[in-house]
Amino acid sequence: MAQSEQCAEGAGPFTTRLTWRPPGGGSAVWESRLARRRGVLALRPHGAAAARYIRADAVAIARLNWLNTIAAIAFVIGGALFAAGAALAQFGSGDATECASIYFAGGLFFNTGGYVSLLQVINAPRHESGGEGRLVTGGWRWWSYEPMRVDWVCTFVLFAGTLVFAVDLLDSFLQGLDVQQVNRLIWVPDVIGCALFLVSGHLGFVEICHGRFCFCPRSLGWWIVAVNQFGSVLFMVSALAAYTRPATDSLVNADIANWGTLTGALCFSLAGLLQLGEHP
Repeated sequence: MAQSEQCAEGAGPFTTRLTWRPPGGGSAVWESRLARRRGVLALRPHGAAAARYIRADAVAIARLNWLNTIAAIAFVIGGALFAAGAALAQFGSGDATECASIYFAGGLFFNTGGYVSLLQVINAPRHESGGEGRLVTGGWRWWSYEPMRVDWVCTFVLFAGTLVFAVDLLDSFLQGLDVQQVNRLIWVPDVIGCALFLVSGHLGFVEICHGRFCFCPRSLGWWIVAVNQFGSVLFMVSALAAYTRPATDSLVNADIANWGTLTGALCFSLAGLLQLGEHP
């Protein structure tokens, strides 16, 4: 006997939570973030007061653990390097090349964290379409195309944002650029990358809040998404302040640009530390 689906929640084409009645009675709940980060779904037997969690198999749990650890550490280090580069620009005596080198090193860690986050989604255990309700593990994959899954779109947009930042960081090593070239080659990719980070953060809220506004102070996942999104807002403020005025050949506000980068980067490091606790 196949399971009878009760309710699908989410936003637009995305389903973030499914509730159904298994053949044995009671109810089962699959949540996108809970399944892909902790490898579990909830099962409440008929007449039981509390739900119990059904874990994925050992292979899936091991994957989730080491992928989560790599991504979290990459964001911690990447954020710390970006903060160091911004602090050097604001307070230090280092030249532009030295700051650009620190930013570029941080960007490599952001690239790693973004791709590993996508790998975590691609290789997460999947909800079984029949039976009492369980998670099944597929073969290892380095890539997939799943635009109807909010977790895939969220992490793909995040990874794309880190790649756009890489273009900005590489262009920052170029010498002898005029104002128009600086804005076109460095500032525009910076703003696009920040916008992609904001879109990814919004999709993170869609996933964890199931398409509605929510404030969940007891949810570690909610805090991770919120801190990351606040960091993305600060990065966007920094990017807008880093626009070079053609008339004066100076930034809109160098202090805001540096402080926005520094504080935003610290937010990403903090979220990475929190992410170390969101494991199976």
